[in-house]
Order: sequence, then C-alpha cells, then structure tokens
Amino acid sequence: MTCHICNKPAECFVDEKTKITYCHCKSCEYIFKSSECYQSIEEQKSRYDLHENDEDHPGYRAYFQRFLNFVLPLVGTPKTALDFGCGRSTLLASLLEEKGVHGDYYDPLYHPANLDNSKKYELIVSTEVFEHLHQPKEVFYSLLERLEDGGYLALQTQFHPNDETAFKKWYYHQDPTHIVFFRAKTFRVLAEMYGCEFVGDNGKNMVVIRKA
Repeated sequence: MTCHICNKPAECFVDEKTKITYCHCKSCEYIFKSSECYQSIEEQKSRYDLHENDEDHPGYRAYFQRFLNFVLPLVGTPKTALDFGCGRSTLLASLLEEKGVHGDYYDPLYHPANLDNSKKYELIVSTEVFEHLHQPKEVFYSLLERLEDGGYLALQTQFHPNDETAFKKWYYHQDPTHIVFFRAKTFRVLAEMYGCEFVGDNGKNMVVIRKA
C-alpha cells in the first residue's frame, strides 16, 4: 500500500478487536484506515447531528480558547481568518472577532454556501477536521491556495502514538468518522512538499504552518 501523503510504502496491520485494517507510513508517520471504512457525507452528518455543543458553555469556549492561546502568538496580527469545517457552531469565528480578527466560517454540512472562492485570508484555522478527510493532502493544498502569501494555516487534530500496540488502545480511532491520523512529522512533510514553513506544534494536537 502507498501512503496518501508522501507516496512511500505503508505497512498494514489489523486491529484484532474491530477487524479494521490500518496502513502506517513509517516515513511521514501517517496512518489511514482501509477505504471500506470511509463514510459518505450523509453518514457523517448523522453522527455530527448527535453532538451537543453549547456555545455558551464555559468548557466549550475554553476548548477553542486553548487553541487560540497556542496559535495567535505564532501568527502575528492577522486581520482576516477563515474557520474551515466549523460544524454547526460559529464560536471560533466569534472568538477571533473578539480578538480583532474578522472571521468567516465554512462547513460543507451546515454552512455550505459560505465559501468565497475569490477571497484569500491571512489565517485559516481548522479544528478536528483533518481526521475525517478522504483526501487530506488535496484539502491541505486547497487551503494553502486560499491563504495570502505569508499567511498561516493552523490545524488541530490528535497526534497518534506512532506505536501499533498503543494505537490499538487509543480512543481517537474508535470514532467511525475518524479515518486518517497524523503526527507533527506528517504536517512537516506536507509543509516541505508545498514550500511552506513549519512554524511549530504543541506536541499533542496542534500545528501552525506559514505559506511562503
């Protein structure tokens, strides 16, 4: 099997409990489920509709605030931002507005008409989106195309433990809509592939990349 990210050979293993096959690229540290596990957009929406995210709940606000606390010190003072894959909630865009950053938002399920293909941004944020993507490399590139030169892409997705035994015990891959899994190195490889600067990661689930 060939890695979707770097096109190097990937080794496959089976989770004995679920019988799901995963492929692990040791070169860029990307892991992906076998394609029969990929769900349609309708199947994914039925699961997302079960999420109860209250924008007024202090814990939910704190969740996004932790993301911004990591990202904003690394990206200077952007004037415009896009929250890509925001879900039903527009809270992250609202929090950016509170910081003086004009925040647009887009989601293919809940806000599908909000994407202006002629518009470019100084910052694009995307939280808990990449693990759902059938074609993460292509989406990564498409987001870079929506950035101004020198703009920043900030992503949040849980980094997998990079060990087969630990991975099988890891909670994150048990969500059926989570089909692809990353490490900071995976995003370093993507950044290098497209001539970007890897600005930093938090060692757990966040990365910031700068478009040249």
